[in-house]
Amino acid sequence: MSQAVCAGAMMTCSFGAAPSALVVLPLNRTMAGGPPMANIMDNKPIMNIPPFGVCTSPANPVVASMIPVPPPGVIKPQPCVPCTVAPWVPGAPTVMVGNMPALTSTSKLMCNWGGVIQIVLPGQFTVQTP
Repeated sequence: MSQAVCAGAMMTCSFGAAPSALVVLPLNRTMAGGPPMANIMDNKPIMNIPPFGVCTSPANPVVASMIPVPPPGVIKPQPCVPCTVAPWVPGAPTVMVGNMPALTSTSKLMCNWGGVIQIVLPGQFTVQTP
């Protein structure tokens, strides 16, 4: 079983340099031992997903513009601006938070720049999801 994810959960991005804390607004009125629980639609850049320091993805246009030509170029990290439009996958289909599946510690979120965002600490350890 995995843990339910709540506000303050720590996340990492495969192209980011630093971890970041998930922001969950208490709109759904569902708490997980104190902090608000997250659902798969808590994927909004900046509002829910803060930056991960700097980005090193060559698919990010800002990073790509800084790669010198001709190759081989050295990638110069640029400030991270998450670009997440799809929901987290998979959620907990049997646990609903605000009419959407709950976010679990095994869920992943894809950034349009190629990064994979995953939960490293769920923010609480008492509430589990199937």
